[in-house]
Amino acid sequence: MSKRIAYCAILITLAMIFSYVEVLIPVNFGIPGVKIGLANIVILIGLYVIKIREVLMISVIRIILSGVLFGNIMSIAYSMAGGMLSLVVMAIMKRCKGFSMNGVSIAGGVVHNIGQLIVAMLVIKNFRLVVYLPVLLIAGAVTGFLIGILSSGIVPAVEREMEKHTF
Repeated sequence: MSKRIAYCAILITLAMIFSYVEVLIPVNFGIPGVKIGLANIVILIGLYVIKIREVLMISVIRIILSGVLFGNIMSIAYSMAGGMLSLVVMAIMKRCKGFSMNGVSIAGGVVHNIGQLIVAMLVIKNFRLVVYLPVLLIAGAVTGFLIGILSSGIVPAVEREMEKHTF
């Protein structure tokens, strides 16, 4: 097994552990589906230390496995919509180089919630769900900020460790 595949497997495992821990944390923001997003730490760090296609693979595998183990088909659909939209926006913002990791993370958190809201409105066929948008924007910004702070503290250590190994 190549070192890159092993590294991606480790990141998938870490994201799954964060997903499981999040299931155990009884946090209720009053709106269905609003979570802290601990697994996004892995995705954000991945954006800064590995190739985007590997981050995409990690994100997709994590969403599917988490949905199968801790959710259902609808949680996979919501997470996939939010996760993929978030990943695209964060990758574009990172590439622009005018945004800090925290700014990229906040945008990712906000856009993730927008993606999930769009899917919810389409599935339920009720566009009045848009009334949740202000709360979802705030929740995404707050959780994105927290994930950004945590990730920005971890990236230097990951980069140092990766320099020791050839990937």
